[in-house]
Amino acid sequence: MYRYDDIDQRIVAERVAQFRDQTRRFLSGQLGEDEFKPLRLQNGLYIQKHAPMLRVAIPYGLLSSAQVRMFAHIARKYDRGYGHFSTRQNIQYNWPKLAQVPDILADLAKVEMHAVQTSGNCIRNITTDHFAGVAPDEIVNPLVWTEVLRQWSTFHPEFAFLPRKFKIAVSGAQQDRVAMQLHDVGLQAERNAQGEVGFKVYVGGGMGRTPVIGKVIREFLPWQHLLTYLEAIIRVYNRYGRRDNLYKARIKILVKERTLAVYRDEVDAEWAQLVDGPGTLTRDMVEGIAARFTQPPYRALPKADSELKTYLDAEPAFARWHGRNVHAHKTPGYAAVTLSLKRPGVPPGDVTDTQLEAIAELADRYSFGELRVTHEQNLVLPDVEQRELHALWREARALGLATPNIGLLTNIIACPGGDFCSLANAVSIPVALAIDERFQDLDYVHDIGELDLNISGCMNSCGHHHVGHIGILGVDKNGEEWYQVSIGGAQGNHSALGRVIGPSFARADVPDVVEKLIEFYLEQRDSPEERFIDVVQRLGVEPFKKHVYANTDKKQTHRTRQLAVA
Repeated sequence: MYRYDDIDQRIVAERVAQFRDQTRRFLSGQLGEDEFKPLRLQNGLYIQKHAPMLRVAIPYGLLSSAQVRMFAHIARKYDRGYGHFSTRQNIQYNWPKLAQVPDILADLAKVEMHAVQTSGNCIRNITTDHFAGVAPDEIVNPLVWTEVLRQWSTFHPEFAFLPRKFKIAVSGAQQDRVAMQLHDVGLQAERNAQGEVGFKVYVGGGMGRTPVIGKVIREFLPWQHLLTYLEAIIRVYNRYGRRDNLYKARIKILVKERTLAVYRDEVDAEWAQLVDGPGTLTRDMVEGIAARFTQPPYRALPKADSELKTYLDAEPAFARWHGRNVHAHKTPGYAAVTLSLKRPGVPPGDVTDTQLEAIAELADRYSFGELRVTHEQNLVLPDVEQRELHALWREARALGLATPNIGLLTNIIACPGGDFCSLANAVSIPVALAIDERFQDLDYVHDIGELDLNISGCMNSCGHHHVGHIGILGVDKNGEEWYQVSIGGAQGNHSALGRVIGPSFARADVPDVVEKLIEFYLEQRDSPEERFIDVVQRLGVEPFKKHVYANTDKKQTHRTRQLAVA
């Protein structure tokens, strides 16, 4: 767990005081809406459909139990008793009162937290693997490097007003668990033949209106040059990125229009002015930041626990949870555990103040007081002794946090959608709940196997629909909510963008469409081990399309005629 130094704390305290005065002046009429807007955005405050929305930064998804308790306090005192974890590893509050936001920020500062750079055209919260530091396939611990980037990017004067928001993800493991190739910049840690640490650098990825898989701009960047090279990338973007068109302002558009080769040459030319300059990292700098991370006091434990095996053999429900929600750990005798925020009937990523208090207690008792947020809107206890897994499961199940669906269909990713967001074309949460209700048979869900289903309420793709094995996008048709369905998307080492199967569907038809896609997959798979995405890649989209529309065309035509008559 990273601990603030005096500089960190002073920066956050000063920002709270500044925003308190800015809010006071706005509410008294001394600042107009246009003047206040950039100030509130710099502090994570949006104006949504019904109320302000405050997005709190959780740098690289790392949390202490004290911070989770503060989340519970804020949900109770300033909101409606819950918070929402987002796909950027942050937490959002949907109902704060504007006048109380400075008080919320002051409370957050007490536990080394803030809402800086969670909105606006700046470098946003930098994300990494939710198993960072504990994953067996880890090349380097990415937490140190994401903290280096956080300190470098926070309040960087050159990058406060970029053409558009800018997102960076860092993977320190062999398996990409952060959708790295779908970011403006993705960093893959590697070691060269001499064992030296560096990064493969991807640029120009992103989702949204124009989804793009990032391209490799540099095969191996020595760690010492991480900041200067990134500064060169963003300087070129800042100089040439579109500012006349909101939809063409992301770096992915710039790289595509200029070509990767030209963009690389421009970055190299800019980097020549920075390399080996003041921004060059030294070992002392990196080790100084690393020293501010507390380390779990692991005990010497056997690699496997015999009592655990007894529980697994005796209790099928526990075994099922263990198979989906428990993950390997590089320290013998320990495991990482996902607490599912996807129980039936609850919007994906939502968690109550009561649950937050209980989760903090679980972290203290079972995981050295530390948690992680996943970009799939769940929480992770990273350091649980194997012999404690059964006891943890019993408590988590009683709290509604042990749904055994990680990696399965009902582990749905969904943005808040039209229920809250003023940008959305359609609702996301009711669609997610309707699909979840359709697939309540856990045996059937486990038989379906690994399947990512992602839902976005608009083209901004906050629900990452482009990379869902099944992706659902809300669209507007003459003031009506309709849904476009794509299949074949994937994240990770072999990221891919889904392809739309055909004309959009009415909201009521979406669960039927998902069911028909899965029916066809189950008919076509060669074995239970062949995943949905594997069958899509083997057969292509067209057979799935034919199966779905053959069974929905009549219903769709009838519904369209009804709309036309209306």
